[in-house]
Amino acid sequence: MGLVPDLLAAGARVVDLSADFRLHDAAVFQEWYQPHSAPSLLSEAVYGLPELYAAEIRTARLVANPGCYPTSIILGLAPFLNAGLLSEARPLAIADSASGVSGAGRGAALGSSFCEVHDSFKAYKVIGHRHTPEIEQELSRLHGQAFPLAFTPHLAPMNRGILSTIYVESRREISWEELHSLYSDFYKDKPFMRVRPLGFEPQTSDVRGSNFCDLSLFWDRRASLVKIVSVIDNLCRGASGQAVANFNLMCGCGETDGLPSAAVRP
Repeated sequence: MGLVPDLLAAGARVVDLSADFRLHDAAVFQEWYQPHSAPSLLSEAVYGLPELYAAEIRTARLVANPGCYPTSIILGLAPFLNAGLLSEARPLAIADSASGVSGAGRGAALGSSFCEVHDSFKAYKVIGHRHTPEIEQELSRLHGQAFPLAFTPHLAPMNRGILSTIYVESRREISWEELHSLYSDFYKDKPFMRVRPLGFEPQTSDVRGSNFCDLSLFWDRRASLVKIVSVIDNLCRGASGQAVANFNLMCGCGETDGLPSAAVRP
């Protein structure tokens, strides 16, 4: 937020990978982060999910690149909410998400060292993870009103990848086939979205080193819940690859340019 106003004033266009411009409300940003030094830009910044905001991204001066957890959850729920399927009796979603260690960055820290993480699995920031308001903001926009999310992140003993399992109640019984068709139609022209065949159980290795988001859909009749499994590579679709896709749209290039052969490190 300290650099972007000067860059915009100099005529540059910016894709910001930090969280500084993802939230539209300065008061909410202050609650979860700190006072914002450039609040006038919050309403201008476009949230950088090409599947939802490609037209706005193409003409934007400032794009806020989404976080990795939010990307997996928002893309997982967008078609469901857009179709108006959310239960009125239980209008919320639960998301359990597991991330590889690279989600914590490259800095040396005890909690992400090999001997602390290897052969273990844990929940962390169970209450109050900073990605929560970002996810709720975008889901509420899709739903048309405030939308609460119960979000629990987990640290998995792997280098990279995010797998989110999302639970939501439908206002009516819906077959697997109808659910699959709904999602396939919503994402039919989106090059980085793959709605997997019915019954397919995705894993992080399916998307490693790519900009894909893979979705699998399940109707749990016994529990009357829709279960959505969303998988991304946190270092590509959750960060740099998504930034390149946004850059491509802003510059009039093909959305997929430079992305089919992303480097894999770590």
